Amino acid sequence: MRKYTQKQEIGRLGEDLAVKYLENKGFTILSRNYLKKYGEIDIVAQKGKIIHFIEVKSVSHETLSNNVSCVTDNYRPEDNVHPQKLKRLTRTIQAYLLEKYQESEPEWVFDLITVVIVLVNKKARVRFLENIIL
Repeated sequence: MRKYTQKQEIGRLGEDLAVKYLENKGFTILSRNYLKKYGEIDIVAQKGKIIHFIEVKSVSHETLSNNVSCVTDNYRPEDNVHPQKLKRLTRTIQAYLLEKYQESEPEWVFDLITVVIVLVNKKARVRFLENIIL
């Protein structure tokens, strides 16, 4: 059995919560953790005719409390989506579209979901940031 770090566990929990959130909002999940050597897309979902490529950024309140540099009310998980990450995501999205939609390119958008998890009382705050420009 594979052993996960605390950061990986938080990431997996955050992705699971994001999937539940999306399903509750009427999205159909097409793929999770689509992986290429140059990048990964956490969730590919569809709502209506639009394909949504979704990056999930998760943090736990406890991890933030232990990290002195992040213990401010100004910390935002989305700040971890830096230009290099966006470049890798763009390339991975292009690969997904070529692989799955050879005949015609569907309308698509890039979204971000942030999840802040409080392990102590088993609560989470999910934010959905839609249609981010790559």
